[in-house]
Amino acid sequence: MASRQEVYNWCRVPVGELLTHPGRRVPLALAQDSAQMGDMMAKELCDAIVAAKGAPFRCIIPCGPKCWYAPFAAMINQKRVSMRNVTVFHMDECLDWQGRELPAGDPHNFKSFMLEFFYGPIDPALNVPEEQRYFLNEKNIDAVRAAIDAAPIDLCLGGWGQDGHIAYNQARRQPYYNVGLDELRQATIRIQENNQDTIMALAQRNFGGGYQFVPPMSVTLGLRECLGAKRIRLYSDTGSWKQTALRAALFSPTDPEYPMTLLQEHPDAMVIATVETATHPVSLHPEWQFPGIES
Repeated sequence: MASRQEVYNWCRVPVGELLTHPGRRVPLALAQDSAQMGDMMAKELCDAIVAAKGAPFRCIIPCGPKCWYAPFAAMINQKRVSMRNVTVFHMDECLDWQGRELPAGDPHNFKSFMLEFFYGPIDPALNVPEEQRYFLNEKNIDAVRAAIDAAPIDLCLGGWGQDGHIAYNQARRQPYYNVGLDELRQATIRIQENNQDTIMALAQRNFGGGYQFVPPMSVTLGLRECLGAKRIRLYSDTGSWKQTALRAALFSPTDPEYPMTLLQEHPDAMVIATVETATHPVSLHPEWQFPGIES
């Protein structure tokens, strides 16, 4: 685990120096705002589908960030790009306290959301066939794992959490069992309780701190599935919620405290952030003094 001094040093790097910083361990691109990032994310997937030229194309898709759905549908519809050759594996799904799928229409039912905002706006003649859409639930883990293992994943799109989690591969907070890097790399599809810090971050982001409304469990693709993709692109426009995790991803050695640090081991991974997300408040206030920290 990184020391406070190390985290402080990563966070104080000005945003204008990130793209050329000699200590950066993962490729980085910046977007001026959420709209530009949404266009970038939509273009990444659309261009990859076009480049496949009708051959089978397999991708992992997140529920969010929301900014890319409308531009992606517009690109597909306007360019008449067929998605009939595409197989989509959805990253994760929220579960209730008993590990069961949430009702359709629940604000955290990712399947309902994706059916409406990802698939819904696309011309049915161009859309991904229903049998090529893999949504996770508590009953189909083995089937989804077998489908992913059947052939390589071409592209993994995603975001990251406040602790640098990819999908719901959170830093483990279990006091009686520490997960090491090798275990993290090989983590596969599973049902789990969500960390308390993840619940509080989602509560603050979406519900005004109402943690009672945040689903306490999830089913998620593992890092084995996500990092096994040929190409990985992680995006965030969430600002302060993700700023420290981004700095850890860029500068930290691999560390189970920040799962996305494993991106540095991948041959074709990139992190894309809005300028707001990449600007850490510590870098704006170099006069801040912390006990035991050298500025």
